[in-house]
Amino acid sequence: MQIVLPIEELQPGMFVDSVHKQKSGSGVKIKSRGMVRDKRIIDKLVEKGVLELNIDFTQSEVGVPEKYQAEQQANGANKADKYPQTSENDGALSKSLPKTKRTQKRTFSEENTLQQEFSAAMQTFEKNNRLIQSLYGDVTSGLKMDMSLLNEVSRDIVASVLRNSNAMAILTRIKDKDAYNWRHMTNCAILITVFAKHLGLPQYIIEQMALGAMLHDIGHAKLPQGLINKPGKFTELEYRAVKKHVAQSLGMSKGEDGITPLMLDMIINHHERLDGTGYPRRIKGDALSTAARMMAIVDVYDAITADQHHKEADEPINAMRFLLASKKQFDPILVQRFIKCMGVHPVGTIVKLTNERLGLVLEGNKHAPTSPIVRVFYNTKHLHHVTAKDLDLSDSDIKVVASVRPLDYQLNLSRLLKDQLLI
Repeated sequence: MQIVLPIEELQPGMFVDSVHKQKSGSGVKIKSRGMVRDKRIIDKLVEKGVLELNIDFTQSEVGVPEKYQAEQQANGANKADKYPQTSENDGALSKSLPKTKRTQKRTFSEENTLQQEFSAAMQTFEKNNRLIQSLYGDVTSGLKMDMSLLNEVSRDIVASVLRNSNAMAILTRIKDKDAYNWRHMTNCAILITVFAKHLGLPQYIIEQMALGAMLHDIGHAKLPQGLINKPGKFTELEYRAVKKHVAQSLGMSKGEDGITPLMLDMIINHHERLDGTGYPRRIKGDALSTAARMMAIVDVYDAITADQHHKEADEPINAMRFLLASKKQFDPILVQRFIKCMGVHPVGTIVKLTNERLGLVLEGNKHAPTSPIVRVFYNTKHLHHVTAKDLDLSDSDIKVVASVRPLDYQLNLSRLLKDQLLI
C-alpha cells in the first residue's frame, strides 16, 4: 500500500518511495529510495522544501496511520463489489472502468531499472516459492491454510511489480513440472498484477487481484495428488473430480480475514467462459466480471506456457494465438490488452535473431511489438557465449526469427538470468 503523506506526518521507520510534491525551484531528488532511520533525515527534507512524499507501507517498519487505514478499508469495502464488468459487445475495455479511476493520479511510480529490481525479485521469488510449496504440502496433509503467508507473498509480488513490471515477470519463465502446482499460484499472481497495472487499475484493486490469483487454484491441494499430477489425459470421471477444485478453493477462502467479493469472484469464475462452455455454473456473457475474465486469460496462459506432468511447456506466442483464436470463450478486448501488456515476445523469452545470435528479451517495445529490447549473449553458429550486448531491435535491421527453448541450446534459464541480470 502506497500513500501520499505530508512531510509533517513523516516518521522514522517509514519507507520513502519518492518525492510527491516540493516547493517550486527546490529541485530535490532522492537518489536512493529507502527507510527513514531518524529525525535528522526528516529535518533535511523539510529544509530542502519537500512538502509531500510517496510512502510505501509494504516496506515500512511502522503501520499505516489510522486515518489513512480507515480510508483505504472504506474504499475497498465500498468499491470491490462494484468492480466493473465488460460485455461481449463492448467497443473498448475503458468503457467498463469507472471514469474517476481512469483519470485518477497514481500513487506509485516505476523507478527501478530491471537490474536494480531483479536481484531483490529473484530472492523474493525463490523464498516465496519455498513458502508456498510448504503451505501447499500442509493443505494437502489436511492442515489449515495460512492466510497470513499468502497475504505476505502477494504483497511482495505487488510491491516488486509496481517498482518494475519486468523483473518478476521474467521469473515466470523458469519452468519446473514437479513444482507446477504451487508455482502456478505464484505465476498467476505475478501475471495478474502486471496485467492490472498495465490497465491502470488502482492499487487497492491490484492488491486484491494478486491475492485472488494466489487462491484461485488452492483447492487442487485438497484433491488426490496422484490425480492432479497424472501424466496423460484425464478420463471423464477424473475430469469431473478435478473440477471440484473450484468448490474446494472457494470453501477454503470464504470467511477468511481480508477476503473480498472480488477475490471470491475470481476464484469461482476463472473456469467460466463467455460462451457458457465453462464450469462450474456455465454462466456466460455479461454475468462474468472483468476480474473473472482477466483471471481466465492469465490462468490459461500460464498453464499453456508451463511444464506439467502431462505436457511440455509451449511458447508464449502459441499461447497468445490460442487465446486470440478463442474469441467466443475469452474476452477479445482483454486478450488484445494482455498481448500488448506482455508483448509478442514476453520478457524472459529467448529469441533467435537473423544475425545467428540468441537474445534474452529484456523489455517490449509498445510501438513495435515484434521488435523487443534484447540482450544478445550467444552465437548459434559456433555454439558459444559472446560478450553480452543490449540491442533495441526497433532501431536495428536485425529481426527475431523465432523464440527458442533454453534446452535447445543446453541453456539453464535460471542460471542464465542470474548471470545476465544480477548486478
